Amino acid sequence: MTPQARVQAAIEILDEVIAAARRQGAPADRIISEWFRTRRFAGSKDRRAVRELVYGAIRACGPVPAGGRAAMLRVAQGDAALAALFDGGRHAPTPIDPSEEVAQGGVAPDWLARRLAVGGIADEAALALLGRAPLDVRVNALKADRASLALPEPGEALLAPQGLRFPANTPVEGWDAYTQGLIEVQDGGSQLVCGAVKAQPGETVIDLCAGAGGKTLALAAAMGNRGRLIACDVDRARLSRLAPRAERAGALIAETILMNPNREAEALAPLMGQSDAVLIDAPCSGTGTWRRNPEARWRLTEAELARITAIQSRLLDLAVGLLKPGGRIVFVTCSLLDEEGADQFAAFLTRHPAMAQMPLDLGAGEVRGAGIRLSPAHDGTDGFFVASARLL
Repeated sequence: MTPQARVQAAIEILDEVIAAARRQGAPADRIISEWFRTRRFAGSKDRRAVRELVYGAIRACGPVPAGGRAAMLRVAQGDAALAALFDGGRHAPTPIDPSEEVAQGGVAPDWLARRLAVGGIADEAALALLGRAPLDVRVNALKADRASLALPEPGEALLAPQGLRFPANTPVEGWDAYTQGLIEVQDGGSQLVCGAVKAQPGETVIDLCAGAGGKTLALAAAMGNRGRLIACDVDRARLSRLAPRAERAGALIAETILMNPNREAEALAPLMGQSDAVLIDAPCSGTGTWRRNPEARWRLTEAELARITAIQSRLLDLAVGLLKPGGRIVFVTCSLLDEEGADQFAAFLTRHPAMAQMPLDLGAGEVRGAGIRLSPAHDGTDGFFVASARLL
């Protein structure tokens, strides 16, 4: 592909990404993969270059652009070499008309940028949400130790005791250490919030929103495969991925419970009053993960945010009933919005006077209300809010 053809390809893909964002369709990664699946003429260098153009344009636009061309023109405004590729040649985008629409810049749609700013995420802290994330791994303590594990490339030791950091796109999933379950891909911030659970061998621990089980595996390692660890979720497809991951990791204690949405208490009834700890890695807006999924900020609406926060409140209330006396809840969202963090947890403590706030010391983050907030700008991790409380 010529450089001009790559730009045109990026514009076409962006059209699909924008349309999907408006209708809550497929994510950008899947759209890009599908686009190239039907265009075998594109080589690996072409695919890499087009992908970079697509994600560069997504990051450059705040609100949802009118179309792919408007998004790419936003990038071209500050890149003369890119603008010159709009030359109207074969497979090239048509020349730029000074009067045509250019997408608006910014960190996010205006309403969302304002919400972040109210919570102290503005200026450089907001811009950091759109940088490129590194690749972090957790050395699986069930099988290996960070200090002695030999890997094909040296990683940077993270604050998380078993964490290592590598450049983005490091092919760790092709390493023997990965296929043998010695390492798992997991953001350093995610590792720290798992540590906040302080899961101990012999305890009964519930991962209430386990998804595919990334945090479940970290908890199994912390428990040394001793105790009872229950991974719960309402998504059958995601939860089904845990079993093969657990087998690879040697996590022998993880069991699963598939719940029905809005009827979770029915599936959890046998566990009521039995848990030492409940981790609620709650569904959220994902504002803390924009470095990895920048188009997610085009999908969030005020109505969707209200729906998600209502789910978070319900899950917090449900978790109280699962605790034995002295048991603890650890509430986590990968969000930097206070309504999904400090405000949400403050309202929970007000509703449940029998729950006492527990202090946290992650060695990182900033105090936010009754919890700790991690952010890309302050900590170099994905954005998280984490807070804990104990049943008196």
